[in-house]
Amino acid sequence: MAQKRVNDLGRDPIGPLLLRLALPTVTAQLVNALYNIVDRMYIGHIAGEGDLALTGLGVCFPVIMFVSAVSALVGMGGASRAVVRMGEGKKELAESILGSCTLLLVLLAVAVTAVFLAVQEPMLYLFGATDETIGYAMDYLTIYLCGTLFVELSLGLNYFITSQGFSTTAMATVIIGAVINIVLDPIFIFGLHMGVRGAALATVIAQGVSAVWVVRFLLGGRTRLRIRQRCLRLRWGVLAPVLALGVSPFIMQSTESLVNIAFNSSLKVFGGNPAVGAMTICSSVMQVFTMLFQGLAQGAQPIIGFNYGAGTLDRVKKTFRLLFTSALVFSCAAWAAIQLFPGLFVALFNDEPELVGIATWTLRLYAGCMFMLGIQFACQQTFVALGQARISLFLALLRKIILLIPLIFILPNFLDDKVFAVFLAEPVADFLAAATTGTLFFLSLPRILRRRVEQLGHPGGPRDTGTNV
Repeated sequence: MAQKRVNDLGRDPIGPLLLRLALPTVTAQLVNALYNIVDRMYIGHIAGEGDLALTGLGVCFPVIMFVSAVSALVGMGGASRAVVRMGEGKKELAESILGSCTLLLVLLAVAVTAVFLAVQEPMLYLFGATDETIGYAMDYLTIYLCGTLFVELSLGLNYFITSQGFSTTAMATVIIGAVINIVLDPIFIFGLHMGVRGAALATVIAQGVSAVWVVRFLLGGRTRLRIRQRCLRLRWGVLAPVLALGVSPFIMQSTESLVNIAFNSSLKVFGGNPAVGAMTICSSVMQVFTMLFQGLAQGAQPIIGFNYGAGTLDRVKKTFRLLFTSALVFSCAAWAAIQLFPGLFVALFNDEPELVGIATWTLRLYAGCMFMLGIQFACQQTFVALGQARISLFLALLRKIILLIPLIFILPNFLDDKVFAVFLAEPVADFLAAATTGTLFFLSLPRILRRRVEQLGHPGGPRDTGTNV
């Protein structure tokens, strides 16, 4: 009852409710970003080899991103479907979704681990490794892959905790792992002289503790949706719509792998190890801020999804307006910080003069259109919350596959400074994708809400036509 009074998705005032849900998810995402980049910060400062070790770790990004993307495919898709079913009063179906997703996450984790361990050396060379950096990359990735199951369970099932309104518990999942990782990193890297292997081991241990925390909560008495033995079955009738909806966030995250491959392979040719190292720093800084936008959107998703399922469409519109405004303000503030103080962000990762020099100006260029990302995340994640799988899929493909990756290879043909041309691809793609996403959203939302009114046979709230944004 106490939890219900705190987070009543269907009746609490939108502003305070979004604040209560978004603050923990934003905090969790920021901590998660630190969780992911703290290894790079420590590794980049290893005496005498930090720049090469950081570059070697950078070529592991595609694999790390793909592992996280699998958790989003199942977890975000499943949680979005489950919260709508909860809004409709269909708890049994919601728990069936949770059970099927749990088993699928375990099976996918085993498959991903086996495949990547089998092909890791040629794969890492393809991703931008050189003879100087391949050793660091393999040392880290071999150990990291052993914790794939922990990653899938902790990240994938945490979406189900967030979707129920237990955002503080979901935040604790990330904070517990992050604190353990931050504490163990210097002990293993410097104290035990394990280098990049120590960073990977610290990460695996932290992920394991987070996974235990998540599973224990979803087996306990506080959760509304519980992992039940009878639901641990692969029901394709349940999983098909989950995967159809989850494919959008999966592509958003997994295409980061392809983007990193495209960036690193091009920069290896045009700028060598320093340029690849600069890309590692740029993507790390960008990841921190995009996690913030994503956390804000995740805080709004339970409210939007629940009220869309319940038919209270006026609350859906009010939540989106607040989400859109907040995300835009945050993205503009992040853009200003990077443009004004790029050197401060670069110094967190390395102090080698050549790498710092190139990373400072490339970071400012790389984040040139970050102020548009608030529009991108608010609109795209709202499409996911509304169950619009096709539109979400298109938008996920647009920014990375249709725009960014081709631009990485096209722009160097037209500019003399090849490294500049490669980094320029990011802000150009960000601007075009955000403009397209925002336009498509505001054209589509009235139609989506009208269709929901027709499905329910009544307007979603007092005098609510369900057509105005």
